[in-house]
Amino acid sequence: MNFLKRMFKPKEQEVRSWQGITAGQMLYGNSPVTPTNAESLSAVLACVQAISSAISALPVLVHQSQGKTRVEVDYGAIPTLVRYGPNPYQTWPEFIEMLVSQILAHGNGLVEIMSDRSGNTNGLCVIPWNWCNPVVLPNGKIAYEVYDQPGIWALGQGKRRRLLQHEVIHIRDRSDDGLIGVSRLRRAAFVIRNAQTVNDFAAAAFRNGFFPSGVVQTDAILTQAQREQMNDSFVKSFSGTQNAARALILDQGLQWSSLTAISPEDAELLASRKFSVIEICRIFGVPPPLIQDYSNNTFTNSDAAGRWFAQFCLLPLVRKLEAAFNRGLFEDSDYELSFDMSSFDRGDSENRWKSHAIAAKHGILTPDEIREIEGWEPRG
Repeated sequence: MNFLKRMFKPKEQEVRSWQGITAGQMLYGNSPVTPTNAESLSAVLACVQAISSAISALPVLVHQSQGKTRVEVDYGAIPTLVRYGPNPYQTWPEFIEMLVSQILAHGNGLVEIMSDRSGNTNGLCVIPWNWCNPVVLPNGKIAYEVYDQPGIWALGQGKRRRLLQHEVIHIRDRSDDGLIGVSRLRRAAFVIRNAQTVNDFAAAAFRNGFFPSGVVQTDAILTQAQREQMNDSFVKSFSGTQNAARALILDQGLQWSSLTAISPEDAELLASRKFSVIEICRIFGVPPPLIQDYSNNTFTNSDAAGRWFAQFCLLPLVRKLEAAFNRGLFEDSDYELSFDMSSFDRGDSENRWKSHAIAAKHGILTPDEIREIEGWEPRG
């Protein structure tokens, strides 16, 4: 009897789908905040671009552990993909830039590990997160239902395919359940929506193009028709950028009274837009000078901002990338992939050569090793 029950027992269902989130929509009130419209804010675009392009510029090294030492490896599948590109369409920097942008905008980055018939890795490809619907299988592992969007990438024209956990590299931004990352844009939807509202208000003001710098006064009592006629006349003659600074001629006892140079409302708008930039920088951990906000900038704090950016913004994300790639590509092996963050010193020749001098003085590096780091031939 138990055998029959097991035979005809309904199939165990896969559980926990995030289809609503993977579409990239984060609601604030009734208004959606999506990665696409969030990046219409220049501060969001600049932060994402600064982080993704900085990490994509880092050299990638592969080492093999040999006892207590590590030896750099410049041959094999992964070094080849780094050197010549992880897929037929992208170089390694383009691949990393796309991956990091996905993590920042969607909270998750997904890389498909492509293999040949022997099971050897021969390619890596970023899958846009809004093409995915993760599900938890009965065995507790995650599978990724990929719905390729029609276009040059999707020869299947939207057909579904399933990728299992060992076939992908999944990098998460901070997660609330350990399975799926949550986008910073979603967590801070209130801030993003406020910034969009201020931006929309400013755009509408410029588009309408009528900025009252004064008022027209008269002692006469105007009829409703006269008011409407005067209003239409002023809008037609003085609104829009093409009518800026035109001369104003008044008759019939009309008088012009100037208002203040900038209204309290305008001042509040400017302050709100500046504050929005600071708030967005907080979300991404990017120092404001790095996205061209020099409101409180000096030479000293600009130099410190670069170090702060590398240590507290980039390093945590770089470590996530390293851990995810090593787990997905080198599980149970003695190989290790790492991003060389010392290359940030290439833009600061003074500190770079001071570091080399200290390393040579204490016997950490030889002159020929320093020349190799700089891309020069040994003295021989």
